[in-house]
Amino acid sequence: MVLKSQVEWALHCCAILAGLPVGKYLPTKDLAELHGLPKEYLSKALQSLSQAGIVTSTLGPSGGYRLAKAPTDTSFLDVVEAIEGKQSTFVCTEIRKNNPCRKAGTRDGKSCAVARVMWKADQAWRASLRETTLADLVETLEDEVPAAVWKETFAWVTARI
Repeated sequence: MVLKSQVEWALHCCAILAGLPVGKYLPTKDLAELHGLPKEYLSKALQSLSQAGIVTSTLGPSGGYRLAKAPTDTSFLDVVEAIEGKQSTFVCTEIRKNNPCRKAGTRDGKSCAVARVMWKADQAWRASLRETTLADLVETLEDEVPAAVWKETFAWVTARI
């Protein structure tokens, strides 16, 4: 499975937005510059997050995006589904019915064994993403990103809001 690059972009942007002061918004152009991304494509990801209620936006000179809810209330799955949709990562097309050794019109009592394994894996993947929030991400970043880089990044962000 390959997720759209917009999923990565959205998660990184949400990590930055999670650190904004109350009532402040960060413009798309600044999020794009910070991450070295094309503004036009990032805009599409941010619009998807907005439509899903993950971020909120405002227009004007101090406009931009911010999280719509507390970072503890948004999971990785929320972000992934905002970009990718809620459909399963596996679609069974019942190719087993193409087997020339099967009698025509054979009806199967249960779903394909391959599909069952893949659907179970998809459910486990989604459960793992559902358990991890944006607050968890921020906590991990605070531990792993060198303190000077973390501080400088938020100074850079703060200078633009």
